[in-house]
Amino acid sequence: MNMQSKQIQEHLQRFCGSETVYTIPMFKTRYTEGVKYLAEAANCYWLVTDVMVIAKRLRSKSSFLVIYFNRLSEELQQKQNTEAQITYGDGNGTILYQQDYEFTDLPLDELRLFFVQDTLMLPSEY
Repeated sequence: MNMQSKQIQEHLQRFCGSETVYTIPMFKTRYTEGVKYLAEAANCYWLVTDVMVIAKRLRSKSSFLVIYFNRLSEELQQKQNTEAQITYGDGNGTILYQQDYEFTDLPLDELRLFFVQDTLMLPSEY
């Protein structure tokens, strides 16, 4: 884990609840201060928009979604020609959707987010 990843992880742990909620009018969704920090610090607004699009489609299957970002091991990356995966689940072990990414510039190796009531948040903000 590089220094940028460590700093981001440390800062993400400091978010608890959120006084301010930001909106993406195009998707009619919201995201919290912690997600805003993540998007800015990791330069990953792409992640926020990708997750919003898919989560909106899946909310009819579950009102509570857990989103897992996972960078694959180098061995699996070569085998599957995929660098990372984002898995969407209901929090009870049921996988509702999985998206493969051939390339990602996200500095983190793993990340977990929640999507509840059209709001994307860190687990500590739930």
